[in-house]
Amino acid sequence: MSSATDQSTAAGEPEHQAAYPPPAEFAANAIAQAGLYDEADADRLAFWAKQARELQWETDFADTLDWSNAPFAKWFVGGELNVAANCIDRHVDAGNGDRVAIHWIGEPGDSRDITYSDLLAEVSKAANYFTEIGLEPGDRVAVYMPMVPEAIVTILACARLGLPHSVVFAGFSAGALRSRVDDASAKLVVTTDGQYRRGEPAPLKSAVDEALGTGDDAAKSVEKVLVVKRTGHDPDLNWVDGRDVWWHETVAEAADTHSYKAFDAEHPLFLLYTSGTTGKPKGILHTSGGYLTQINYTFRNVFDHRPESDVFWCGADIGWVTGHSYLVYGPLSNGATEIVYEGTPNSPNEHRHFEIIEKHKVTTYYIAPTLIRTFMKWGREIPDAHDLTSIRLLGSVGEPINPEAWRWYRDVIGANRSPIVDTWWQTETGAMMISPLPGVTETKPGSAMRPLPGISAKIVDDDGNAVADGEQGYLVLDEPWPAMLRGIWGDDERFKETYWSRFAKQGWYFAGDGARYDSDGALWVLGRIDDVMNVSGHRISTSEVESALVNHHGVAEAAVIGASDETTGQGIVAFVILRGSTTDTGDELIKELKAQVSKDISPIAKPREIYVVPELPKTRSGKIMRRLLKDVAEGRELGDTSTLVDPTVFENIRKKK
Repeated sequence: MSSATDQSTAAGEPEHQAAYPPPAEFAANAIAQAGLYDEADADRLAFWAKQARELQWETDFADTLDWSNAPFAKWFVGGELNVAANCIDRHVDAGNGDRVAIHWIGEPGDSRDITYSDLLAEVSKAANYFTEIGLEPGDRVAVYMPMVPEAIVTILACARLGLPHSVVFAGFSAGALRSRVDDASAKLVVTTDGQYRRGEPAPLKSAVDEALGTGDDAAKSVEKVLVVKRTGHDPDLNWVDGRDVWWHETVAEAADTHSYKAFDAEHPLFLLYTSGTTGKPKGILHTSGGYLTQINYTFRNVFDHRPESDVFWCGADIGWVTGHSYLVYGPLSNGATEIVYEGTPNSPNEHRHFEIIEKHKVTTYYIAPTLIRTFMKWGREIPDAHDLTSIRLLGSVGEPINPEAWRWYRDVIGANRSPIVDTWWQTETGAMMISPLPGVTETKPGSAMRPLPGISAKIVDDDGNAVADGEQGYLVLDEPWPAMLRGIWGDDERFKETYWSRFAKQGWYFAGDGARYDSDGALWVLGRIDDVMNVSGHRISTSEVESALVNHHGVAEAAVIGASDETTGQGIVAFVILRGSTTDTGDELIKELKAQVSKDISPIAKPREIYVVPELPKTRSGKIMRRLLKDVAEGRELGDTSTLVDPTVFENIRKKK
């Protein structure tokens, strides 16, 4: 791979280094060396068996992979382990109980340092209480919480008892919570009384009350609501006798020792709901042994992690898969010391993240391109005001990162010396799939580079043929991997149709992303090719937003697209046709429509722009041409309009825009 410079096309722009080799000292001492690729290529299943045995198994597995009922995989067949014990007990047993597991920082400024021994005691208490109220292995628990320590304790207690958890992002609406509770038939909901948002307390339990309903509308499966007192700001907190209990009156009073049992490698670990193109969220199912194997392996090797000296910080929320994999299970299974921060990056001011890095001497910083671009907008004088020399490795996650942001990240946050691992993976893959190895890979800004050792991917055309270098194709995974999703909860047919039907003949998983290889063999992920938008790393389907807009009494039809946004990656742009009876077409209506989407889905899904238009571009079969709407929204010349019923529709849309 060449390390020559590339000439910027913009007049006056400086030349940029095209590729960045690992620093010599980093490369010489890296945990993952180039031989890891050779080992995985020589015998892929033996490679994964070796990675699995880095964990603590109560019963060894007999077979590494059973793919006889594809696409339903079984990894590490016959093996039994306890995921929570791998994340806590084994570190305490090894004499590392006094090591800090979590430096927790609350948004108002409160903080807690939680050692592995502390964490074991807290998880044991929660496990004992969950057992006391009658939860049994296989029962589901919904977690609707901000970034507080009790959220991680709850997740690990569920894993300890074999209770699949369903974590719902605390910014989602009551309706979104209810649909997930009902789909999983959750028996327990764990929440907080409130949460902090930019320094101010905001209610949270009230959303749970609304979600669970009353009387005939009550969520039938829920038996208990366990509430952590976080803000204490609501003296009139609604309380349902017999259902609602305080954490400090129950869990906190339970015994702090607990004997765990082992579960089969394929025992369900968690459900995580992600947007689908049909509008109904999909409950992605991950199991225990394979998931933890790949999470443990990728965390250690991609982050070059040394638990005795590193301090790791993943900026993701636990409501997303990144929070599951690289804030809970990956760091803790490796005995890491990590930062968990409750709040927003600009509360109380824009220095907050950099103050935390400086104070706790963070060595590894893993965040989304959205946040990097936000930092760029704030200006480099903010990070420059802090000592960030502890950082030795940077990571990017959630969406493809643009080269400009990549270079800024390396230069300003990484002092132009720290390698960047630009990671591609999905809720469905469970763990990183494509990423540089920081001590091996010469990286290109904006490229995830190549599949990790043990992972196989291809870029193909519609017929499954490999595309030439430089040509865009479909990114597929052509071999099963340990952390792969095991299905969609309660809907095997949807699982097969969504992920395996496009290349059913070949038996490949279709990731839904476009990609290309360049002439040096570097892999570039180009983003989603379906109707799911990526807003600040959050996947939101166009149909969900369209449904919310049409729920407004004044809207007859809506079309939604994700348009390029320099801060969030994509911004939601909506085009709506009003009902004939609607007379208000001004700013007040636009405010109402945005509020409708916030209420029905989440403030994250609120459109950046809404245009009232007389008609929408449709094909003769009635399909809305979102591709052309995206051209309009992004100010480009229109693509092919020959399939439209009325190509002149865009003149009317442009007038309204």
